[in-house]
Amino acid sequence: MKMSFRALTTAALATLSLSLSIAAPRAVAQAMTLTPEQQALHEIYKKLIETNTEDSAGVGSVTKAAEQIAVRFRAAGYPESDIHLLGPTPDKHSIIVRLHGTGAKKPLLLIAHLDVVMALPSDWTTDPFKLVEKDGYYYARGSIDDKAMASIFVANMIRYKKEGFVPDRDIILALTPDEEKSGQLGANWLVQNHKELIDAAYAINEGGGGSLKNGKPFLHAVQATEKAFTNFTLTVKNPGGHSSVPRPDNAIYQLADGLVRFEHFKFPVMLNDVTRAFFAGTAAIETPATAAAMRALLKSPNDAAAAATLSKDPRYNSILRTTCVATRLSGGHADNALPQTATALVNCRVFPNVPIDSVRATIVQVLNDTGIVVSPSEKMAPTSPSPLTAELLDPIKTLTDRMFNGVPVIPFMSTGATDGRYLRAGGIPTYGVSGLFLDPGDIRAHGRDERVPQKSLYESQEFLYQLVKMLSTEKPKA
Repeated sequence: MKMSFRALTTAALATLSLSLSIAAPRAVAQAMTLTPEQQALHEIYKKLIETNTEDSAGVGSVTKAAEQIAVRFRAAGYPESDIHLLGPTPDKHSIIVRLHGTGAKKPLLLIAHLDVVMALPSDWTTDPFKLVEKDGYYYARGSIDDKAMASIFVANMIRYKKEGFVPDRDIILALTPDEEKSGQLGANWLVQNHKELIDAAYAINEGGGGSLKNGKPFLHAVQATEKAFTNFTLTVKNPGGHSSVPRPDNAIYQLADGLVRFEHFKFPVMLNDVTRAFFAGTAAIETPATAAAMRALLKSPNDAAAAATLSKDPRYNSILRTTCVATRLSGGHADNALPQTATALVNCRVFPNVPIDSVRATIVQVLNDTGIVVSPSEKMAPTSPSPLTAELLDPIKTLTDRMFNGVPVIPFMSTGATDGRYLRAGGIPTYGVSGLFLDPGDIRAHGRDERVPQKSLYESQEFLYQLVKMLSTEKPKA
């Protein structure tokens, strides 16, 4: 995943931790006794974790992991014609597997990514590429992001086959590379070149999940849209000269003045169906003052006081609007020379359906200096939120109620990026939902000692197993 807030449970749960104190996660100190289904998942998970898929040149190989998974599907009885290994480069192959149903409905797509971000063993207290079981957790790079969901999907697809499950729609599994960098060589490549293999009524993806409070399930987030990710480079040029003879104009000062003006600017408040549902649901469990501001903003998006209250919280501010922030700065070429060039990188998370060109135009307007050149906009098709349909949400609510004591199911917008942006752009509505409950204060994806509670992993396995069955009703075998 490419983001400052991550979109699986990182973005979901960091966003939805609200302003509530969170107690220690529900670790299970003693070793778990696993059912046969859980043991099967553990074997798949361990093998996938210990196959290095770092998205760094010459380090890991997603293709190797995909080939290992293909062996499992062949052994489970999937015919070769329903297993596809393909990709744009030798080390970046996706695996696509299809379980055939009656065809009464358009297929359901399950998608997860196999690549992981780099991990330096010297930074970790455990080996990041060995599955370590300790104090009720699984430690490893990818233990959450995203090998948990990938392994669960593989285990469940094999289980469906062994059970002789005949759904009323084909169930397609796609495990992709390159999500942690750009997705261009993974999900987007599939949409552009082999959409017929993954085309579906909708997709279940990462990006959503459950939040724990005091060690117990508190809410369950369903990601139905996400912001677009783009960068702009701001550049100032100057003739420069010797530092002993300062000029009245200076590239660094000029750029700094523009950045200060931009620092104090906020893009306007925007709402869509997903963020409206998010604020309506979150208001029921927030503090009184914050809840009141949410309800006021839902009545009038132009309520400046309500927007100001919510904007004090960086998480809510990021959901209310497009955000752009300077993340890198450089200038000058020698200690004793006036700077000839100064540059800054501005990272933007763009609200759904907002044209990227309009964001660039706003940056130029706020900088108010023709001497600061803003790089061209990236070519990017805006994507609409996925519809919040009863067909999808009702089973999620029913199953959440059954398994997690009726905690609220809240749609939300991810402020980061997942493969879902390419699926939505390709006409496949996509939803981040996992049944994986984590402590928002202990999300370590992309960081040191990434870990997942064992109990949460196996609950997610069962949740997704049942949810996919509910979304593709079993028919009696002839």
